[in-house]
Amino acid sequence: MSIEGWIIFATFWVLFVTTPGPNAVNCIQTAIEFGFRKSLVCVCGILTQACLFLGLSAVGISALILTSPLLFEILRWSGVAFLIWLGVRNWMQAGHPRTRRTLSHKTLYVKAFLIATINPKSLAGYIAAFSQFIETGTPIGTQMWVIVPTALILTTLSYTGYCALGAHLGRKALDHITNFWIQRILAACFVAYGTLLGLAAR
Repeated sequence: MSIEGWIIFATFWVLFVTTPGPNAVNCIQTAIEFGFRKSLVCVCGILTQACLFLGLSAVGISALILTSPLLFEILRWSGVAFLIWLGVRNWMQAGHPRTRRTLSHKTLYVKAFLIATINPKSLAGYIAAFSQFIETGTPIGTQMWVIVPTALILTTLSYTGYCALGAHLGRKALDHITNFWIQRILAACFVAYGTLLGLAAR
């Protein structure tokens, strides 16, 4: 991959991973409730999904999913149901007195991985990365040594930043009323993302 190609790819990926979405909301919400350190488990879940989708894109499997109407619709409506369920549950919990829950690292990791995976629209981003930035004259294995580290580093920096933002909000929102509204806004974001995913045309 040429320097020019790498710069274009890196710019695309920065926009791809910094645009707020369900992953960002989950990182912020987890950091508010459990702190910065524990919220980094969410970043690990997102990175696992990124490795999976990068690998699938490299071998062309994700393209098959996008071209299969049934598989695509199953993924899409699973994502719709999961995001709306998260939003409704978090909205209802925001109305109760805040108590420190004890969720395991494994639970937070699985939740982050599922949120990152169930949105089939994210497949389009990975497909775009390969269809637009892979150079046909160079072996794909060689280019993967550039694409994968770049994508994973930028992804890590982006969602670590969202975790830091959540931790900052968690420290500032000490009173019950402020915390209540922050949690409800984040819950509404999950419902909105789920609704938009359901309404989105393929």
